[in-house]
Parts: sequence; C-alpha cells; structure tokens
Amino acid sequence: MPAPVEALAAWHFREGALQRLVPPWENARVLSASGGIADGSTVTLRLRKGPVRVDWLARHERVEPGRGFVDRQERGPFAQWVHEHRFLPHEDGRSTLEDHVTYQLPLGALGALVGGPLIRGDLERTFAWRHRRTANDLRRHAEYGSETLRVAVSGASGLVGRQLSAFLTTGGHQVRRIVRGAVDRERLDVAWDTQKGRLDAEFLNGVDAVVHLAGENIADRRWSADRKRAIRQSRVEGTRQVAEAIAALPVKPKVLIAASAIGFYGSRGPEPLDEESAAGVGFLAETCQAWEEATKPAELAGIRVVHLRIGLVLTAAGGVLAKLRTPFSLGLGGPVGTGRQGMSWIALDDLLAAVMHCIRDGRIAGPVNAVAPDPRSNADFGRALGRVLRRPAFAPLPAAVVSALFGEMGRELLLRGAFVQPRRLLDHGFRFDLPRLEQALAFELGRVRD
Repeated sequence: MPAPVEALAAWHFREGALQRLVPPWENARVLSASGGIADGSTVTLRLRKGPVRVDWLARHERVEPGRGFVDRQERGPFAQWVHEHRFLPHEDGRSTLEDHVTYQLPLGALGALVGGPLIRGDLERTFAWRHRRTANDLRRHAEYGSETLRVAVSGASGLVGRQLSAFLTTGGHQVRRIVRGAVDRERLDVAWDTQKGRLDAEFLNGVDAVVHLAGENIADRRWSADRKRAIRQSRVEGTRQVAEAIAALPVKPKVLIAASAIGFYGSRGPEPLDEESAAGVGFLAETCQAWEEATKPAELAGIRVVHLRIGLVLTAAGGVLAKLRTPFSLGLGGPVGTGRQGMSWIALDDLLAAVMHCIRDGRIAGPVNAVAPDPRSNADFGRALGRVLRRPAFAPLPAAVVSALFGEMGRELLLRGAFVQPRRLLDHGFRFDLPRLEQALAFELGRVRD
C-alpha cells in the first residue's frame, strides 16, 4: 500500500470504509453498523443474488488499533467465515495489507464440490478489486494533504453522494449531510424542506465546502410535461435555495461545488468540446444553463463556485453501466441508433477525486468538465464493454425503437451525445486513475488483477 501503516489502519477504522469496500457489481448494502470497529461491535449486510436475499451479520473481535482486527460471521451465507485484516509496516514508509479468510460452504463436501471453485474465484476477484480501491484511496488522500475539512453534501443518499461521503470520511474529513427527511443530529445532518424552501443553514455555518448533488433523476422514466417541470424545478430551484442560504451565512464556505452536466453542450456530433464551448439547445441544455445560473447568489457573496459538468458516471452499482450489464452479458448489446453519437464518461472514483481536487485548488472556478480524456462513440463504447465481458456486441437498438420506448428522454439521452474533454482538470494538474474506457470498465466489473 502506498501509505504508512498508520494511514492504512486509520482508513479501515473510519466511518465509510465498509461502504468503500463493497464491490459495485454485487447487489449488497449496509443495513446497520454498531460501535465502529471495536471488540463486540457488529455490522449487517444485505446481499441479493437474483431472487435470493441473505442478511450477513458479522461481529468484530481481536481488535488491535493500528495493527488489525477480525470479523466473524454470526449469521449469513457461509457455514463458517473468519476474516482477519492485518496492517504491516515497511521501513520505506509504505505498508502491507493482508487479508486472511477461512471459510466453509454449506452442505459440507457436496457444497465444496459444487460451489468451491466458483466461490474461490469470486473471492479472488473481490479482494483484487478491494486492494486496488484501497490503494487508490490512500494515494488520493496523501495527494490532497492532511488538513481536515468540513464538507456539507446534498444528495448524500444518492449513487454518487453515498460514495463521496464514504471517500471523504475515510480520508479523515467531516461530512454533514443535507437531507430532505429525518435528520440525525449526532451525525450533524442538515434538514432541508425543498417544498417550503427551508434549509437549516445555521448548521452550515463554518463549513469549508458545500457539494450540491441533489436533484431529480433525469433517466428513470419518460419525460412528460409534468416530469420535465419536476426535473427543472428540483435542479434550478434547489440550487438557488442552497446558494441563497450559504450566501447569507456569517462564516461562508470557501467553495460551492454545484453539480451540472455535459448536457449543457447539447448534441454536437463529432465536434470536440471543452469548457469554452458554447451551450447547446434542447431541454437538457436549457436546464443546465438555468441550473448553473441559479448559483449566482453564492458567487455574488464572494464564494468560489465550481460548475461540475458531469458526464456518464461509470459504476456497476447503478446508472448506465448497471443497465447495460445484463443485456451485454447475455450477448444482446450493441450500438444504439447510428452508434456515432458521443459518450463522454468518467469512472466513479475519478469523479470523487475531481470533487476533492476542485475543493483543494483555489484557482478553479466556473465550469469544469468532469469527464475522462477518452470520449467514445456509442458503438465504440459497446464494443469495449463487450470485450471486457467477453461477449459479442453486435445487436443494434434502432432509433425508432428507442423513440417508441422512451420518447423525448430516449432521444436526448440515447440517440444524441457529445465528445467532451476535461481541459480544466488537466490544466490544473488533475491525474486520472482510470483514464481509458477499458480500464474503467474492467475495474467497475471486477476484472482487475491484484
């Protein structure tokens, strides 16, 4: 591991570590955790394999802060499971992470005969991925320094927000969730009633940064007139409420990172685009323009504002990759429409690092394209995914079918696109861990080697 043993151990003992260690391709979530990592503390995961649901309860024991701990299954899918985590120092300032797992499958010899090779392969795949993510996180935290930040995050229960919160807390930073429901004051949650426009802004006083990710999902169903109004209002009005609230604080945050989208550029064919490119036309482009304009109160109050224009976020846990995984695994994937439309994407972990980079670098303001430097056509994207999954990718989805199934939403999101470059991130020294599409797909789908 590219960090001293103290940093390696601290990463594992902090809130958010388990969230970072659950493989994205597994249908698993943390149900509960009690007492952090201490002798006798427990954690419960819920796993789904097709129609089967299993709850896994593990108890921590033999906890030695700075050196390691053991988790033992008390209830779950294995007949027996003991996982020992060891943190070992090196004289050169690096460290070694060792995972020792002892397990038995149900049904004795029959279970070992039928499921043994499959389970062993799954475990090797999982731990190779976990080790890679842990190393990448430790390297990122070292790059961005040891100063503890207080960061408020809206949309913290969403796909990106959950992982951003976990990434920040494992780095030793304090996260305050801006939530639109029940609040947990012990966790310093900030209540937000979007319908009444009420935000408990006093709990944001003195935070270093606000990361605003909240907004209606644009791709969960067809766009009716009512649906488009809801999307626009949630993103534009919600952003205005946040911007006005932090602008009025006695001690203002240094920076507001406000999510936007590369939909700002509209559909532009093969033209390469960067942050200096003009806005496009269409519902998404117009929404993004109004969305970014809604941060004006914060900017006028002297707060540095970054408009993070996010591309397709690649994670097997959700979004476009999760939707494509099943048909492509069955050999039913292929180009959508002409296949020539641009797909500008970013790996989830690079997006989290880009947020931190924009918080730390006080020179960055205005639009920032959160995309990898490897945009592909839709057809190229499909071929790359097919190669990673070792499946053919020739089954087309005609434009007429897309239009019939998804209407305007399908036409804007699936049949149109743009080739967008992250010029400002690169100009300000940002380093991508997963800059190439095949790398990102292999990582997210668990095709990495330890």
